[in-house]
Amino acid sequence: MKKQHIINETFLDAILAEKLGTTYTHPREINDPDFDEAAQHFIDLLLRANGFKPVKTAVVHPIDKESLLGAVRAAQFNVIKPVLIGPQHKIESVAKVNNVDLEDYQVINVKHSHEAAKKAVELAKKREVAAIMKGSLHTDELMSEVVHKENGLRTERRISHAFLMAVATFPKPFIITDAAINIRPTLEDKRDIVQNAIDLMHMIKKDKQVRVAVLSAVETVTSAIPTTLDAAALSKMADRGQITNAIVDGPLAFDNAISLFAAEAKGISSSVSGNADILVVPDLESGNMLAKQLKYLGHAVMAGIVLGARVPIILTSRADPMDMRVIACVLASFIYNHTKAKLHSQSGR
Repeated sequence: MKKQHIINETFLDAILAEKLGTTYTHPREINDPDFDEAAQHFIDLLLRANGFKPVKTAVVHPIDKESLLGAVRAAQFNVIKPVLIGPQHKIESVAKVNNVDLEDYQVINVKHSHEAAKKAVELAKKREVAAIMKGSLHTDELMSEVVHKENGLRTERRISHAFLMAVATFPKPFIITDAAINIRPTLEDKRDIVQNAIDLMHMIKKDKQVRVAVLSAVETVTSAIPTTLDAAALSKMADRGQITNAIVDGPLAFDNAISLFAAEAKGISSSVSGNADILVVPDLESGNMLAKQLKYLGHAVMAGIVLGARVPIILTSRADPMDMRVIACVLASFIYNHTKAKLHSQSGR
């Protein structure tokens, strides 16, 4: 079949059309050259994941267009194998309106969103799915089941959230953590938040040297700003092996973390400055504001994932464009396939 010209594509559409051998047309969600340049990092990530086995993923309550089509689109890229959990008549209704054929997808009928979240966690505990994807329900409703002390998906690690970001003005993708789960994390919480992010970055980064900037308002340690004490402690914890596989420095102000020029102007000598892979924010409020400022004012491309649970949790926002939902699934694919490879390697020893 002759491949046709792609019009009005979002940044993944051309790849998908090539894969399907057809025209695949969607209204262009964002028309900005900076966005397109940043998006190239995520296209590269998607292409690297092309050889991975698709992740069987519980999609929780996909009863609106965005959540259903996000899962279907990720399946078209062979990133996930969706298991759709929710009221079957509502899923079928939104599928019909959006011309989605459900024949290729397993649908589990439940009464409401809370039961859907509970069922997804149950399937993950039984290892019948290897990831969970948020659909049309509130984040708290899903996460309350995930973190349930008896029936949830807790591990020895603190559960945390990471945004993988890319902006045209920075040469590589980077992680912001934690901007969605931990409101006011303790020092011990931050240790796990940092380690979770380091582990993820090692899975997706070609250059295996990972650099972590622990952010505060200033780069000097002072008891007047308690987050500088946490930052200094985390840096020392990395020196002592309590945080592993990364160079950790802090406190660093945001400008010192992303700009070598700013750091040198202030007399700061750090191998992290201007080259950070991970930005660790003081709390949820600062992280959430930073991520959204970069998205809406800096034309950043971003995708979010929950780490530290038994399975990766794809946590999308209602405002996320379709492509970002696919990339969040790609992150889950990297986690699943790298974890599987690691377990296989350990069992072979």
